[in-house]
Amino acid sequence: MRIRYGIPVLAVVAALALSGCVNNSSPTTPQATVTAGPVDAAAVALLPASIKSSKVIQVGVDATYPPDEFKDASGQAVGWDIDLFDAVAAKLGVKATFNIAGFDSIIPAITGGKYDAGVSSFTDNTDREKKVDFVNYYSAGILWASGAAKTVDPNNACGLKVAVETGTVEDLSDIPDKSKACVAAGKKAIQVLRFDGQDQATNAVVLGQADAMSADSPITGDAIKQSGGKLQAAGTVFGVAPYGIAVNKGSSLTKAIQKAFQDIVDNGTYTKILTKWGVNDGALSTITINAAANG
Repeated sequence: MRIRYGIPVLAVVAALALSGCVNNSSPTTPQATVTAGPVDAAAVALLPASIKSSKVIQVGVDATYPPDEFKDASGQAVGWDIDLFDAVAAKLGVKATFNIAGFDSIIPAITGGKYDAGVSSFTDNTDREKKVDFVNYYSAGILWASGAAKTVDPNNACGLKVAVETGTVEDLSDIPDKSKACVAAGKKAIQVLRFDGQDQATNAVVLGQADAMSADSPITGDAIKQSGGKLQAAGTVFGVAPYGIAVNKGSSLTKAIQKAFQDIVDNGTYTKILTKWGVNDGALSTITINAAANG
């Protein structure tokens, strides 16, 4: 889950410029195109006047999280999150411009007026809802992976080295909670290896520098798929929570995005995009707002 705060990255492992690393770039990009259908006039009517005039939604995205959002060979943001929001924008009769940015900078840029929305695997939680509103469109859990030759039980990982992306819920909650349980039972704590990017955390396992990794279920699933047999699932998915598109609090854009998103769910575009990327497991039938607070 991508729940990040302003925490400095800890240097724990040297840069991974070695062979054998997982390559989560353009080869993972499905080529089929999915169209969204006609513009929804009722959703367009909900747009803020500035977006109606410019016909552009400025979107912040941290493109380091395949297959959700990442860079293709030309440096453009791609992924199923990007495809979904492109379809939403089409329903609204506007273009989504994806601005690649650091994850921690996106919400401040929304509240500061630089971006209209954030599309970056944001996990909706009540702390975040104090700053922005969320249009909830997907459910994801946590899934661990280990090297193919090593069996790891996430519920019995005391003393192991586990790689995470810095500031995610895996870093801030999953591993600390499990490690505290280890210590309370008189066992060794889990050693957390923190990386600024998920690709580095994944490669730490591939290269044998970590025993396992913990990440969002779509990300771990894709990493296993792309690893060429070097990674395997460790345990099953747990800790399921909603993803949300971040929008400035009180903006009419929130309702516009919700309406357009529900359109692409109802007309089948949503399912086609998730199927295209192989991430159907977290699909929702109803698009909601601020699910963390509203349940």
